[in-house]
Amino acid sequence: MTTTMRATATKPAGMTSLRKTALVAGIFYLITFISIPTLALYGPVKNHRDWILSSGTNTGVLVGCFLEVIVALAGIGTAVTLYPVVKRQNEGVALGFVTARLLEASMIFVGVISVLGIYTLRQDLGGTDAVGLTTTTDALIAVKNWTFLLGPGVMAGVNDLILGYILYRSGLVPRPMAIIGLVGGPLILLSDVATILGAWGQVSAAGFLFGLPVAVFEFSVGVYLTVKGFRAAGLAALDARSGSTREAVAVA
Repeated sequence: MTTTMRATATKPAGMTSLRKTALVAGIFYLITFISIPTLALYGPVKNHRDWILSSGTNTGVLVGCFLEVIVALAGIGTAVTLYPVVKRQNEGVALGFVTARLLEASMIFVGVISVLGIYTLRQDLGGTDAVGLTTTTDALIAVKNWTFLLGPGVMAGVNDLILGYILYRSGLVPRPMAIIGLVGGPLILLSDVATILGAWGQVSAAGFLFGLPVAVFEFSVGVYLTVKGFRAAGLAALDARSGSTREAVAVA
């Protein structure tokens, strides 16, 4: 009994709950990487205008859509899960992170709907109007490409810039890790601008290099939160900050 009471007394209050929060957020971040195969799964649709007129399996396309839906939901999950913790650093910025994640997910959903629209036309109309179907396919693929650029591209850069700032200021993860996000966010935004101006394509060596820091940041945050959780020093600083805020409100 004495041993149990001593262990309870020395255990930081709320640590178990925060560890679960970090674990869930980390898992959500790792889940977002399951969309990588969609580049290949969407290949037949995006690279062959006559795909809608041909016959054959649609499994790859449907799997790609399913994976992107999971990624969009997981992206929202990262922000919603982290919000109660990171708002203690800066509530306005934390809310901006949630909003940016919602915008990114919305764009991903629009892209999925575009691909599913092509799938439906292929199933229902077949080759009844070759010219009309290929023209419609081109339009829907253009929508998909733009949502890919603005969603996992532009909004991902905004998200990582915001989260990198919060994590750097709070110290919830090692600061060198947060710096990767602060650097990676502007780099992928610069790459997106270059893509829009025609300097290189969305899927290119330059685009990959500029986007790599973002991938490294999100993967490292996912692994760190899953394996280790929030840094104790960062949590202590947030607790001190929250205490100071409450005292200031009480005095006022």
